[in-house]
Amino acid sequence: MKKLVVYYSLDGNTRFIAEALAAAAEAELLELRPKDEKAPRGLMKFFWGGRQVMTKQQPELMPLGKDIETYDIIFIGTPVWAWSYAPALATFFSQAPLRGKKVAFFCCHGGGKGRVFEKMKEKLPGNEIIGQIDFIEPLRTGKERSAQKAGEWVRQLL
Repeated sequence: MKKLVVYYSLDGNTRFIAEALAAAAEAELLELRPKDEKAPRGLMKFFWGGRQVMTKQQPELMPLGKDIETYDIIFIGTPVWAWSYAPALATFFSQAPLRGKKVAFFCCHGGGKGRVFEKMKEKLPGNEIIGQIDFIEPLRTGKERSAQKAGEWVRQLL
């Protein structure tokens, strides 16, 4: 089975988990990268990200470089912004028609995950959701433990 880990990461937490999942699943990686992202740092990034989610922005992405339809299992990861997924995923969901796939979700957050998984499920009808998992700031709270948790989750799913 052909596997892909699709993710967006601003601060590196989601990237770290995506890489751990890809290694455990022997999957390819696809980072969603907005073309003109000028993200502020510090406290302002929360207002910036929250505003993007609330106004349902869909930033233009760099070319994906992968034919999504050729994959059987797709892991999709996001940081939690305003209790939802990052706007780069909104663009991905609208551009990459996913049907008949096995899909697993992961997210990274500093507070709560909100309804991020439910909102992702709403965007992917016609797919089998095989799992979901969240991580609390893995780069700050324990990289080794988080990578181990990611690997164990992948082994349970596959």
